Amino acid sequence: MDWLYNISLNHYLALSALLFIVGVLGVVMRKNGLIVFMCIELMLNAVNLSFIVFAARHGNETGHAFVFFVMTVAAAEAAVGLAIFLALFRNKETVYIDEANELRH
Repeated sequence: MDWLYNISLNHYLALSALLFIVGVLGVVMRKNGLIVFMCIELMLNAVNLSFIVFAARHGNETGHAFVFFVMTVAAAEAAVGLAIFLALFRNKETVYIDEANELRH
């Protein structure tokens, strides 16, 4: 288990950046609303990882407080987002984002 303590700040930040990039690519490239929604959650978790790493590095609890706020916003986003997808599926029987443009009229 000695390898666990040899992980540096750069490793955590590289993982966080990789997760964030995967999330951004998923949002930009995908048409399915549920997959886009999961990619947004992945980006939020990447930011949470950075907050936790910096809080642990500097020895303060501010990063942990920010993570709780981000998790609260993510929970609210999940409730509202899933309600929107449910309404979209009831009206159009699809969750593809291209079909959501027709709901504006």
